[in-house]
Amino acid sequence: MRYLLIYLLIINILAILVMGLDKRRARNQAWRIPEKILFFLSIIGGSLGSVAGMYLFHHKTRHWYFVIGMPLILVAHIVLAILVYYVTHR
Repeated sequence: MRYLLIYLLIINILAILVMGLDKRRARNQAWRIPEKILFFLSIIGGSLGSVAGMYLFHHKTRHWYFVIGMPLILVAHIVLAILVYYVTHR
């Protein structure tokens, strides 16, 4: 359990940082981080960091698939965590 929490902390920090980096690159018209990478980080556990990064940096908030998709991934992770907790603590 401890390693899972450490992993989630690291992946969420990484997701925030990558969202901020992509926003900076967008402003500077530099090479961008592919959207599939942003979604991948969210799916593998960085959903809270991705959503936080979106609104902290005002990045990707005009794209419906981010505005809807990222929070849906976060909700799915929360539901999964509740189910795992419920099953393991019966």
